Amino acid sequence: MKDWESMNAQSSMTPPARTMQTYRKPKWKEINWKQAELYVNRLQVRIVKAVQADKWRLVKRLQKLITNSFYAKVLAVKRVITNKGKNTLGIDGDIWSTDEDKIQAVYNLTTSSYKAKPLKRTYIEKYGKKEKRPLGIPTMTDRAMQGLQLLALAPIAETTADKVSFGFRQNRCAQDAMERLGLSDCFRFMTTSYIIGINKKYPESYIKVCDMMGCNPCDIYIYEDVLHGVENGKAAGCKVIAVYDEDSKDHWEIIKNTADDVIDIQQREES
Repeated sequence: MKDWESMNAQSSMTPPARTMQTYRKPKWKEINWKQAELYVNRLQVRIVKAVQADKWRLVKRLQKLITNSFYAKVLAVKRVITNKGKNTLGIDGDIWSTDEDKIQAVYNLTTSSYKAKPLKRTYIEKYGKKEKRPLGIPTMTDRAMQGLQLLALAPIAETTADKVSFGFRQNRCAQDAMERLGLSDCFRFMTTSYIIGINKKYPESYIKVCDMMGCNPCDIYIYEDVLHGVENGKAAGCKVIAVYDEDSKDHWEIIKNTADDVIDIQQREES
Protein backbone atom coordinates (compact mmCIF):
# COMPACT_ATOMS: atom_id res chain seq x y z
CA MET A 1 0.00 0.00 0.00
CA LYS A 2 1.39 3.42 -0.98
CA ASP A 3 1.92 6.01 1.74
CA TRP A 4 -0.95 8.19 0.51
CA GLU A 5 -3.32 5.19 0.49
CA SER A 6 -2.31 4.46 4.06
CA MET A 7 -3.06 8.09 4.90
CA ASN A 8 -6.64 7.75 3.71
CA ALA A 9 -7.25 4.44 5.44
CA GLN A 10 -5.84 5.56 8.78
CA SER A 11 -7.32 9.02 9.08
CA SER A 12 -9.82 10.35 6.55
CA MET A 13 -10.26 13.51 8.65
CA THR A 14 -6.61 14.60 8.61
CA PRO A 15 -6.45 18.38 7.95
CA PRO A 16 -5.18 19.22 4.43
CA ALA A 17 -2.24 21.29 5.74
CA ARG A 18 -0.97 18.43 7.91
CA THR A 19 -1.47 15.98 5.04
CA MET A 20 0.66 18.02 2.67
CA GLN A 21 3.49 18.30 5.24
CA THR A 22 3.55 14.63 6.17
CA TYR A 23 2.68 12.77 2.98
CA ARG A 24 3.75 12.95 -0.64
CA LYS A 25 1.06 14.16 -3.01
CA PRO A 26 0.00 11.30 -5.27
CA LYS A 27 -0.12 11.72 -9.01
CA TRP A 28 -3.52 11.48 -10.69
CA LYS A 29 -2.49 8.36 -12.65
CA GLU A 30 -1.37 6.62 -9.44
CA ILE A 31 -4.86 6.60 -7.90
CA ASN A 32 -6.30 3.16 -7.28
CA TRP A 33 -9.89 3.70 -8.45
CA LYS A 34 -11.11 0.29 -7.38
CA GLN A 35 -9.80 0.88 -3.87
CA ALA A 36 -11.39 4.35 -3.82
CA GLU A 37 -14.81 3.01 -4.78
CA LEU A 38 -14.60 0.16 -2.26
CA TYR A 39 -13.62 2.53 0.55
CA VAL A 40 -16.47 4.97 -0.12
CA ASN A 41 -18.94 2.16 -0.68
CA ARG A 42 -18.11 0.61 2.70
CA LEU A 43 -18.82 3.93 4.43
CA GLN A 44 -22.08 4.31 2.49
CA VAL A 45 -23.18 0.84 3.55
CA ARG A 46 -22.46 1.77 7.18
CA ILE A 47 -24.57 4.92 6.75
CA VAL A 48 -27.49 2.86 5.43
CA LYS A 49 -27.27 0.50 8.42
CA ALA A 50 -27.05 3.43 10.85
CA VAL A 51 -30.13 5.06 9.28
CA GLN A 52 -32.06 1.81 9.53
CA ALA A 53 -31.04 1.54 13.20
CA ASP A 54 -32.04 5.18 13.80
CA LYS A 55 -28.49 6.06 14.94
CA TRP A 56 -28.31 9.60 13.58
CA ARG A 57 -25.20 10.62 15.52
CA LEU A 58 -23.32 7.79 13.88
CA VAL A 59 -24.78 8.83 10.50
CA LYS A 60 -23.39 12.33 10.97
CA ARG A 61 -19.92 11.01 11.89
CA LEU A 62 -19.85 8.70 8.89
CA GLN A 63 -20.94 11.51 6.60
CA LYS A 64 -18.06 13.62 7.89
CA LEU A 65 -15.67 10.74 7.21
CA ILE A 66 -16.84 10.59 3.60
CA THR A 67 -16.76 14.32 2.88
CA ASN A 68 -13.25 14.63 4.35
CA SER A 69 -11.77 11.47 2.83
CA PHE A 70 -9.22 11.58 0.01
CA TYR A 71 -10.95 8.78 -1.88
CA ALA A 72 -14.36 10.47 -1.88
CA LYS A 73 -12.78 13.69 -3.14
CA VAL A 74 -11.03 12.00 -6.05
CA LEU A 75 -14.31 10.32 -7.04
CA ALA A 76 -16.07 13.69 -6.89
CA VAL A 77 -13.45 15.30 -9.12
CA LYS A 78 -13.53 12.34 -11.51
CA ARG A 79 -17.31 12.72 -11.81
CA VAL A 80 -16.86 16.32 -12.98
CA ILE A 81 -14.10 15.68 -15.53
CA THR A 82 -15.76 12.66 -17.14
CA ASN A 83 -19.28 13.95 -17.77
CA LYS A 84 -20.56 15.85 -20.81
CA GLY A 85 -20.02 19.25 -19.18
CA LYS A 86 -16.32 18.73 -18.49
CA ASN A 87 -15.38 21.56 -20.88
CA THR A 88 -18.15 23.94 -19.78
CA LEU A 89 -16.74 27.02 -18.10
CA GLY A 90 -18.14 28.41 -14.87
CA ILE A 91 -17.90 32.05 -13.81
CA ASP A 92 -14.22 31.63 -12.80
CA GLY A 93 -13.21 30.24 -16.22
CA ASP A 94 -11.37 27.24 -14.71
CA ILE A 95 -11.10 23.88 -16.49
CA TRP A 96 -9.24 20.89 -15.05
CA SER A 97 -7.49 19.68 -18.19
CA THR A 98 -4.17 18.36 -16.88
CA ASP A 99 -3.40 15.70 -14.30
CA GLU A 100 -1.82 18.39 -12.12
CA ASP A 101 -5.03 20.42 -12.24
CA LYS A 102 -7.10 17.39 -11.23
CA ILE A 103 -5.03 16.34 -8.24
CA GLN A 104 -4.75 19.95 -7.05
CA ALA A 105 -8.55 20.22 -7.29
CA VAL A 106 -8.79 17.25 -4.92
CA TYR A 107 -6.67 19.00 -2.29
CA ASN A 108 -8.55 22.28 -2.75
CA LEU A 109 -11.86 20.52 -2.09
CA THR A 110 -12.29 21.30 1.60
CA THR A 111 -15.66 21.52 3.33
CA SER A 112 -14.46 23.74 6.20
CA SER A 113 -13.65 26.83 4.11
CA TYR A 114 -15.95 26.20 1.17
CA LYS A 115 -18.18 28.93 -0.21
CA ALA A 116 -20.08 28.52 -3.47
CA LYS A 117 -19.46 31.01 -6.27
CA PRO A 118 -22.19 32.70 -8.34
CA LEU A 119 -23.62 30.81 -11.31
CA LYS A 120 -22.70 31.75 -14.85
CA ARG A 121 -25.94 32.67 -16.60
CA THR A 122 -26.43 31.52 -20.18
CA TYR A 123 -29.44 30.93 -22.41
CA ILE A 124 -30.17 27.81 -24.44
CA GLU A 125 -32.69 27.03 -27.16
CA LYS A 126 -36.08 25.58 -26.21
CA TYR A 127 -37.13 23.05 -28.82
CA GLY A 128 -40.09 24.30 -30.84
CA LYS A 129 -40.16 27.73 -29.18
CA LYS A 130 -38.65 31.13 -29.98
CA GLU A 131 -37.77 32.11 -26.42
CA LYS A 132 -34.64 30.71 -24.79
CA ARG A 133 -34.39 28.99 -21.42
CA PRO A 134 -32.04 30.45 -18.77
CA LEU A 135 -29.40 28.07 -17.46
CA GLY A 136 -27.08 28.58 -14.48
CA ILE A 137 -23.64 26.96 -14.80
CA PRO A 138 -21.67 26.35 -11.56
CA THR A 139 -17.86 26.32 -11.43
CA MET A 140 -16.02 23.02 -11.59
CA THR A 141 -15.18 23.30 -7.89
CA ASP A 142 -18.86 23.77 -7.02
CA ARG A 143 -19.80 20.78 -9.19
CA ALA A 144 -17.17 18.64 -7.46
CA MET A 145 -18.42 19.75 -4.04
CA GLN A 146 -21.97 18.82 -5.05
CA GLY A 147 -20.72 15.38 -6.06
CA LEU A 148 -18.83 15.00 -2.78
CA GLN A 149 -21.89 15.88 -0.72
CA LEU A 150 -23.99 13.53 -2.84
CA LEU A 151 -21.79 10.61 -1.79
CA ALA A 152 -22.75 11.34 1.83
CA LEU A 153 -26.43 12.18 1.23
CA ALA A 154 -27.44 9.53 -1.31
CA PRO A 155 -27.39 6.59 1.16
CA ILE A 156 -29.87 8.44 3.40
CA ALA A 157 -32.09 9.54 0.52
CA GLU A 158 -32.28 6.05 -0.96
CA THR A 159 -32.91 4.43 2.43
CA THR A 160 -35.70 6.78 3.52
CA ALA A 161 -37.36 7.34 0.11
CA ASP A 162 -40.60 5.68 -0.95
CA LYS A 163 -39.80 2.12 -1.99
CA VAL A 164 -42.26 2.24 -4.88
CA SER A 165 -41.00 5.48 -6.46
CA PHE A 166 -38.89 5.10 -9.58
CA GLY A 167 -38.54 8.57 -11.13
CA PHE A 168 -35.13 10.26 -10.85
CA ARG A 169 -33.80 7.53 -8.56
CA GLN A 170 -30.34 5.98 -8.69
CA ASN A 171 -30.23 2.58 -10.39
CA ARG A 172 -34.00 2.65 -11.07
CA CYS A 173 -35.78 2.99 -14.39
CA ALA A 174 -39.07 2.50 -16.22
CA GLN A 175 -38.52 -1.27 -16.38
CA ASP A 176 -38.46 -1.45 -12.59
CA ALA A 177 -41.79 0.39 -12.42
CA MET A 178 -43.30 -1.99 -14.98
CA GLU A 179 -42.13 -5.01 -12.99
CA ARG A 180 -43.59 -3.54 -9.82
CA LEU A 181 -46.95 -3.13 -11.56
CA GLY A 182 -46.80 -6.65 -12.98
CA LEU A 183 -46.81 -5.38 -16.57
CA SER A 184 -43.40 -6.59 -17.74
CA ASP A 185 -44.87 -9.65 -19.47
CA CYS A 186 -47.12 -7.37 -21.53
CA PHE A 187 -44.14 -6.01 -23.44
CA ARG A 188 -41.70 -7.93 -25.57
CA PHE A 189 -39.10 -5.17 -25.56
CA MET A 190 -38.44 -2.12 -23.36
CA THR A 191 -35.68 0.49 -23.46
CA THR A 192 -35.00 4.15 -22.65
CA SER A 193 -33.06 7.06 -24.16
CA TYR A 194 -30.52 6.58 -21.38
CA ILE A 195 -29.92 2.96 -22.36
CA ILE A 196 -29.54 3.58 -26.09
CA GLY A 197 -27.47 6.72 -25.52
CA ILE A 198 -29.47 8.97 -27.87
CA ASN A 199 -32.15 11.48 -26.94
CA LYS A 200 -35.47 11.20 -28.78
CA LYS A 201 -34.94 14.73 -30.07
CA TYR A 202 -32.96 12.97 -32.79
CA PRO A 203 -34.43 10.58 -35.44
CA GLU A 204 -31.46 8.25 -34.87
CA SER A 205 -32.92 7.26 -31.48
CA TYR A 206 -36.00 5.73 -33.14
CA ILE A 207 -33.91 4.12 -35.87
CA LYS A 208 -31.61 2.53 -33.28
CA VAL A 209 -34.57 1.12 -31.32
CA CYS A 210 -36.00 -0.35 -34.53
CA ASP A 211 -32.63 -2.01 -35.22
CA MET A 212 -32.53 -3.40 -31.67
CA MET A 213 -36.02 -4.85 -32.19
CA GLY A 214 -35.09 -6.23 -35.59
CA CYS A 215 -37.89 -4.26 -37.27
CA ASN A 216 -38.15 -1.95 -40.25
CA PRO A 217 -39.11 1.61 -39.19
CA CYS A 218 -41.99 1.69 -41.66
CA ASP A 219 -43.58 -1.23 -39.78
CA ILE A 220 -43.45 0.54 -36.41
CA TYR A 221 -46.16 2.69 -34.80
CA ILE A 222 -45.00 5.34 -32.33
CA TYR A 223 -47.28 6.99 -29.78
CA GLU A 224 -46.01 10.50 -29.01
CA ASP A 225 -47.30 13.51 -27.07
CA VAL A 226 -44.62 16.12 -27.87
CA LEU A 227 -43.83 17.92 -31.11
CA HIS A 228 -40.18 16.88 -31.41
CA GLY A 229 -41.14 13.26 -30.80
CA VAL A 230 -43.72 13.36 -33.58
CA GLU A 231 -41.37 15.12 -36.01
CA ASN A 232 -38.39 12.86 -35.35
CA GLY A 233 -40.50 9.71 -35.36
CA LYS A 234 -41.72 10.69 -38.83
CA ALA A 235 -38.17 11.58 -39.92
CA ALA A 236 -37.06 8.09 -38.85
CA GLY A 237 -39.65 6.58 -41.19
CA CYS A 238 -42.08 5.36 -38.53
CA LYS A 239 -45.83 5.82 -38.39
CA VAL A 240 -46.72 8.24 -35.59
CA ILE A 241 -49.91 8.44 -33.55
CA ALA A 242 -50.17 11.68 -31.60
CA VAL A 243 -51.66 11.61 -28.11
CA TYR A 244 -52.97 14.86 -26.63
CA ASP A 245 -51.12 16.17 -23.60
CA GLU A 246 -51.82 19.40 -21.74
CA ASP A 247 -48.14 20.36 -21.77
CA SER A 248 -48.13 20.26 -25.59
CA LYS A 249 -51.37 22.17 -26.16
CA ASP A 250 -49.52 25.13 -27.74
CA HIS A 251 -48.25 22.83 -30.49
CA TRP A 252 -51.31 20.60 -30.78
CA GLU A 253 -52.43 21.87 -34.20
CA ILE A 254 -48.94 21.29 -35.66
CA ILE A 255 -48.77 17.89 -33.99
CA LYS A 256 -52.15 16.85 -35.47
CA ASN A 257 -51.11 17.94 -38.96
CA THR A 258 -47.76 16.14 -38.72
CA ALA A 259 -48.86 12.81 -37.21
CA ASP A 260 -50.41 9.93 -39.16
CA ASP A 261 -53.25 9.61 -36.67
CA VAL A 262 -54.46 11.30 -33.49
CA ILE A 263 -55.85 10.29 -30.12
CA ASP A 264 -57.46 13.47 -28.81
CA ILE A 265 -58.30 12.76 -25.16
CA GLN A 266 -59.41 16.39 -24.76
CA GLN A 267 -62.29 15.93 -27.22
CA ARG A 268 -63.37 12.69 -25.56
CA GLU A 269 -63.53 14.36 -22.15
CA GLU A 270 -65.60 17.25 -23.52
CA SER A 271 -68.07 14.90 -25.21
